[in-house]
Amino acid sequence: MPLPTPDPARYDAQLAEKLTRFKTDFAPFDLPEPSVFASEPAHYRLRAEFRIWHHGDTLDYAMFDPENPKQPVLMADFPIGVRLIHDTMPVLKARLGADELLKKRLYAIEFLATLSGELLVTLIYHRKLDATWEAAARTLAAELGLIIIGRSRGQKVVLERDWVQESFELNGRQLSYRQHEGAFSQPNGNVNRQMLAWACAQAAPLGGDLLELYCGNGNFTMALAPLFGRVLATEMSKTSVQAALHNQAANGVENLTLARMSSEEMSAALAGTERFQRLKDVDLASYRFSTIFVDPPRSGLDPATLALAAGFEHILYISCNPATLRDNVAALHATHRIAASAVFDQFPYTHHLECGVLLSRRTV
Repeated sequence: MPLPTPDPARYDAQLAEKLTRFKTDFAPFDLPEPSVFASEPAHYRLRAEFRIWHHGDTLDYAMFDPENPKQPVLMADFPIGVRLIHDTMPVLKARLGADELLKKRLYAIEFLATLSGELLVTLIYHRKLDATWEAAARTLAAELGLIIIGRSRGQKVVLERDWVQESFELNGRQLSYRQHEGAFSQPNGNVNRQMLAWACAQAAPLGGDLLELYCGNGNFTMALAPLFGRVLATEMSKTSVQAALHNQAANGVENLTLARMSSEEMSAALAGTERFQRLKDVDLASYRFSTIFVDPPRSGLDPATLALAAGFEHILYISCNPATLRDNVAALHATHRIAASAVFDQFPYTHHLECGVLLSRRTV
């Protein structure tokens, strides 16, 4: 896929095309009219990664078009980046370009921002970072008000911390999330808030207990937990589990149990075919699950997890890949109907579309 070309004048038409494709793909499943959640047409992205292109004494941000991967595309600006990233980029480039120590063998730069105004910058090098680099980087961080990390092969230098703290209001609650450098977080912050609000609106009348798979740092977990009696959530990434535990405490969520397990393992545990030491203090039989919430990788639900989901009254499903969502909905169509649907334009100017469905068990 070529690099996206932002054109705010075309944004509404491009989103309409995505919506039409989604409705066409899901028409065989009696799709209810989707709720549509648009992005801002510019300055929406909270994450960015650039190669650094050196020519003479000058350096530039660069990306590479997959259709022409050997030719750098120099980035004079980055209009899809949130203002904090967009406005910091030229200042940081000028400051790095003027410092021989900081720009020497600088290979790439990654940005991670928050809606609440924090910015973490990772400087990636093709050389070992020493105490003189660290001193210069600390000066740079203080001058520009940044959180800076240095990386090179086998080396990570954390000056202050390797995470940002996100905070925003949702349905009258102030939610707080620790987001680690290198770990997944939603790239479009305002659309993420809309996703959380939609998921909460679907979950509010369901009652009972909730099982969540692929919980990550607890992005959806913290929003959904107050709507259920108890929540059991699973995640495989150790970094994400640590962040989710921090976020659980920060948000005062007391009805949540987190387990570091894969979806396949949880499926086996609930089916009674395997026992896991990690669940020794969890009384699975005491849960009264009404709903399973899943936000799986692009590959969708594996067969075991799909079979597990089929046993739930309600399946709340957020997908980053409409094609695998369609396959999973087709597999569940005999037992579950689509009660609600939505599309979330996380990635404007690309073919990618985030979407969600609430599947409810058929009564006849």
